[in-house]
Amino acid sequence: MIKTAMVMAAGHGTRMRPLTNNRSKAMVEVAGKPLIDHMLDRLAAVGVERAVVNVHAHADHLEAHIKTRKNGPEIIISDEREALLETGGGVVKALPLLGEAPILICNIDAIWLPFEPVLESLMSQWNPEKMDELLLCARSDWSLGYAGKGDFDIHKDARITRRAGESAEHVYAGVQIFKPALAKPFEIEPFSRNKIWDKTLKRRKIYGAELAGYWMHVGDPRAVKASEAVLKQAQILRQKNG
Repeated sequence: MIKTAMVMAAGHGTRMRPLTNNRSKAMVEVAGKPLIDHMLDRLAAVGVERAVVNVHAHADHLEAHIKTRKNGPEIIISDEREALLETGGGVVKALPLLGEAPILICNIDAIWLPFEPVLESLMSQWNPEKMDELLLCARSDWSLGYAGKGDFDIHKDARITRRAGESAEHVYAGVQIFKPALAKPFEIEPFSRNKIWDKTLKRRKIYGAELAGYWMHVGDPRAVKASEAVLKQAQILRQKNG
């Protein structure tokens, strides 16, 4: 259903230091595999054919690794070596590579248990007739590596709004379905994708899909170790239960 994705891999990963002293955050390994491969393998498994990957920090090292991949999707580089454009500006710069059809946008630091059909479930809930954006949202209390107050309230019709109180049950889990045309009015400059979300929120065209499982936000070295422990335990339990 969705054949193109953008993987946000350009960041410095300052919170991940010292692991990112000589590599990008995308190349930090979790359970023996770089974060970039966790996401690209997931995308390949659901039939995504093209992945636009933006690069900035340690870009040569990341590109060299990508060229060693044997399986899909096809990788297209969006080069941000000259200036890091953040999550919004990076999408605007990549527009000529993304096409017109809805795409997936994926953060590099979002992983989940390998047997959970997270992307399949997200895509099954996508309705382009009423939605302009569909965000994967995790329960704040069912997440690893997240200590915030939550981002969104999800309503009965799956529409989302910014948290109304001191806290919200759901947090953006790093993957969304997005119509590229939404980014066309914006300039190629550093800005957060929150600016685009705000406009979609005003139109009441942004929705949320709850991740029915355990979300791991791998944003620092402690989260790397914790997520590896979760993945190992999940593998042991799955083998034990057949």
